[in-house]
Amino acid sequence: MTVRVLFFVEGFTDIRFLVGLSEVCELTVALPERAYQASGLAGRVAASGARIQVVAIPGGRAAFQLRSWSYLWRHAHEFDVILAQEMLRGALNATIVGALKGVPVVTYMGISPIEYFRCRRERGQLGAVSAWLGELAIRTLMTINGALATRALVMGPYLTQVAAPFSARVAMGRYYGVDTTQFRPAGAEERQALRARLDLPASRFLVLLSSRISHEKDPETVLRAVARVREQGIDAVVLNLSGGYRDFLALAGTLGLDNPASWVLAREAVHPMEGLADYYRTADVLAQGSLAEGLGLSPLEALACDTPVVATEIGGLAAHLGPFAALTPRRDDGAMAAALMRVARNPAAARLHAQRGRAYVAATWSRDAAFRELQAVLTDAATTGVGRTVREEHA
Repeated sequence: MTVRVLFFVEGFTDIRFLVGLSEVCELTVALPERAYQASGLAGRVAASGARIQVVAIPGGRAAFQLRSWSYLWRHAHEFDVILAQEMLRGALNATIVGALKGVPVVTYMGISPIEYFRCRRERGQLGAVSAWLGELAIRTLMTINGALATRALVMGPYLTQVAAPFSARVAMGRYYGVDTTQFRPAGAEERQALRARLDLPASRFLVLLSSRISHEKDPETVLRAVARVREQGIDAVVLNLSGGYRDFLALAGTLGLDNPASWVLAREAVHPMEGLADYYRTADVLAQGSLAEGLGLSPLEALACDTPVVATEIGGLAAHLGPFAALTPRRDDGAMAAALMRVARNPAAARLHAQRGRAYVAATWSRDAAFRELQAVLTDAATTGVGRTVREEHA
């Protein structure tokens, strides 16, 4: 059975997920036109050659909400199942229309919404009243969507706990997983060759920060930690790859760091299926600083390359990375610096430790398994209206 799936997106999504999803179903994607164009996803979809029907809905938040309701009301019956991104405002239209039209809806949550939202308050971006009202709105949306959805699929073991109070039908997914044929180890000679090809410093200690710059991330702690490493005589540089790389460079200039222009590097986000893996493969270590984290696929991709990982001990990072990465307390740049120093002083031992992580990623987070499991959930939702539990036990 080839399932006809509408993937209903309220914001940004990843080309890796779209391509993999298109391989296991007949896929239509409905998403905001602005995000589709601004993120570069439109070009990536066109270049991928994947069989994807795209419905780009124009307008800002309010207009998108109204127009997407109209689209869903007119077209929901054309699909066997609706896969709705997250459990918030976008999913609300999908779950209500699905309930009224008798079309199964599976929500797919990749973040911890309340914790992420609280990071805005922590950063001073919201006042007390706005924070209270916003959290109330999030809880209300999650409660409604959790009650109406056929299945609440979540990304990774930590988010199963986050979603459980809002849905009795929670199952764990793996999003797009990790393609271990791309994310694979490189020997010393190949790492040097990659640095030359990517125009990266040949002999400096390269710390990779491959994550967006947003309110729930903690690039400040990574920058301060690398500065401490440099103070101890290690010629370290930090490289950010993201759509917000200019914000990262600007941030480095506000923290009172010593000559950041000489060691803080940043580049535009790299196509995740065409070159990103090489940055992981040549890096000395990946540093993931977070204030809140639902899962954290970047550390898994690094481990698949035998690249050591230093990350914040929080949320999804703490839930499954403990045996394979160095985890440090939240906002503790001293502890993160100490962990980075251990990698710098004994890189062979650090890579040997990371090898255990590659075995874990291959066994637990492979791309093929991720999409096979997702296909099973969508097929069961379409045929029974229930949706089979993928893997509810923790990995």
